[in-house]
Formats: sequence, structure tokens, C-alpha cells
Amino acid sequence: MNNMLAKNLISTVVPSIKTSDSGNQALQWMEFFKVSHLPIVNNQDFLGLISESDIYDLDCGDEPIGNHKLGLIRPYVYESQHIWELVDIVSKMKLTVIPVLKTDKTYLGVITLQDLAQNYAKITAADQPGGIIVLEVGIHDYSLSEISRIIEENNAKVLSLFVSGNEHTTLLNVTLKLNVNDLAAIIQSFVRFDYTIKESYLSDDAENRLFRERYESFLSYLNV
Repeated sequence: MNNMLAKNLISTVVPSIKTSDSGNQALQWMEFFKVSHLPIVNNQDFLGLISESDIYDLDCGDEPIGNHKLGLIRPYVYESQHIWELVDIVSKMKLTVIPVLKTDKTYLGVITLQDLAQNYAKITAADQPGGIIVLEVGIHDYSLSEISRIIEENNAKVLSLFVSGNEHTTLLNVTLKLNVNDLAAIIQSFVRFDYTIKESYLSDDAENRLFRERYESFLSYLNV
């Protein structure tokens, strides 16, 4: 089972609301579950997401939401989509939940931003022991196969890899989380093959100083 598919990330606690629910009820649920969006679902039919600002703009209060003309956004993912696709949609639309539907458009539930953040940490192996090396390479010189070969020739494995760039330069930062703490031989091999070592960290320092920064930057980017 792929635990990073949408169907396996659905929240077991965050409810949907109906058009017969009041604006105040929706706001109470949002406050309780620390989200600013909730799905409106009637008989497993997903109508769209309503936000805090939508409710205040409608000024529905104790009235049913359905009594007002709703201009709802309808972002959703299918149950078989991978977490990377979810992260892309959530970040672009600044959502706090993303609805999950079956292929026949039947509503299944929502995935919260917190769910995505927690599972993102698993993907990056932020909770695993090991060292970190950050390489600086030209965009045309980047070769994952060569980088992996150098690491594996030193009896190590890549647990996760993060590539970042800058629109003002052709250089890439390649952040490698490895399954070993002793990085000396690996660093020497990279230097021998003319790689620039921008940063390196050992076990505890790596977790606390680099991947934690990457993780917190991700949370900040998604407005957690």
C-alpha cells in the first residue's frame, strides 16, 4: 500500500458541512479544527469549499448557508493522486484542506495542511539518522546517476534528495540526506570529481540545522 496516496491521508476528524448548516456552525468547526476552509457536501456530492472570508462576506450567521448565492471554489484531488500533486495544489491555492473524491466524483473526505506537512517530513527522511551534504552544481552538470554512484561506491545510500535553484543563477543546490554519519570519505570523493561542497552536517546537527530549516520553510510556504 502506498501511504502517500490521497486516499490514505484523509483526515478522520474534519467534517464536511451541508448547505442546510448555518454560517456560525461552519465557523465553529473551522475554529475547532484549526482550518479556514470546509467542504460543502450534500449526499456525497461535493459542491465546493467555503472559507472563513466567504462566510463573513455572506453575513449568513444563523441562516443556512444555502440561502445565499455561493461562489465556491472547487479544488479537489482523486483518491489515487500522490502527495506531491496535493502539495502543489494546496500551495498554489493557499488552502488549509483539500477534498478527496473517487473517480465517479463521490466525496471521500479531506486532507488537512497539517496532514500534508507531517507526511512531507516522512518523505524527506527528516526523522531518520544520518548526515547531510549540500552540493552546488551547474544546472547543466547535474546528474543524479553520477551523484548516486559516488555515494554508493562509499557504501552509503541516499535517503532523500532536495534540489533548489534560483532564477538569477544557473547553479543548483542539491541537498542529500544519507544513511551514514561519517561523511569524510564521501566528501573526499565528491571533491575528487570536482564537486563543490557547499555545506555538510553530521547526524544531530543535520536534523536540527538543515532539514528542520527545510521543513519549517515548507510549512511557512504553505502558511501553516
